Amino acid sequence: MAIVNLQNTPEKAGVSSESVTFESNGNTLKGTLYKPEGATGALPAAIVTGAWTTVKEQMPGTYARELAARGFAALAFDFTGWGESSGDRRYVEDPAVKTADIHAAAAFLASRDDVDSSRLSGLGVCASSGYMAEAVADNDNLQKLALVAPWLHDPEMAEDIYGGHETATGLIAASEAEEGKASPAVLTAASTTDNSAPMFGAPYYTEEDRGLIAAYDNKFSVLTWKPWLTYDSQASADRLTKPTLMVGSPSIALPAGAAAYEARMTAPLEKLWLDEEVTQFDFYDRKDVVTASTDAVADFLDD
Repeated sequence: MAIVNLQNTPEKAGVSSESVTFESNGNTLKGTLYKPEGATGALPAAIVTGAWTTVKEQMPGTYARELAARGFAALAFDFTGWGESSGDRRYVEDPAVKTADIHAAAAFLASRDDVDSSRLSGLGVCASSGYMAEAVADNDNLQKLALVAPWLHDPEMAEDIYGGHETATGLIAASEAEEGKASPAVLTAASTTDNSAPMFGAPYYTEEDRGLIAAYDNKFSVLTWKPWLTYDSQASADRLTKPTLMVGSPSIALPAGAAAYEARMTAPLEKLWLDEEVTQFDFYDRKDVVTASTDAVADFLDD
């Protein structure tokens, strides 16, 4: 069977889109709110966030459009310092900043007349799973948590992933050396030719018919390493009390992180695990995988 990847376009049949802005800690964030065409009244809603370094036109927009086709108001937005959003610190994958942005997005959606604020939830894909889990755990506006291909690391896991203690310590030191500079060092995020890219040779990000789109910054500030490598996305499991759905497969990038989070959490959990041949990157845009994942998320959020 041929594999079909969803195109990164801003349109889907039966779905309307609205450009929106909202404030987060003094920065103006830009997003797109997707809704079913012709919808009236207050809709159940979801904030959709994506993998690290990504922008709203990539997997956040893909899943937001799919949720809108299933009856939701769904917001995809650019985090502070990324894409079309403002922010002096550009291209920094800072979990604390991104989590704060999700809180701001929740307040924005809860204030809208076309959103049922009692049915507002969060969907995090890949790296933003940790940020979304933390936001849902701590935000009264967010009622449910859905995670797709979750990446949930703590500092100990990060050391193993990024080459061991010595390498991780060196990356953190490099990050600290850039702090306070007017122009901190910026790398190409994904490349097939530049082996200094943090995602050297990665699929999706390096493919023009997939993630390597014009809107993608494809940049990575060296300032990222300290907040990223020291982040503990497992900790929110202790505070999370709200219904949670995990969608993944045995071949996601960090299955050990998902398993550790599941073992630690006490919140009600539902799971959908797809076949082993489904990879992390398939969850971003492979049509049958996105369809199965979004069907599960929509059923869970609408229950």
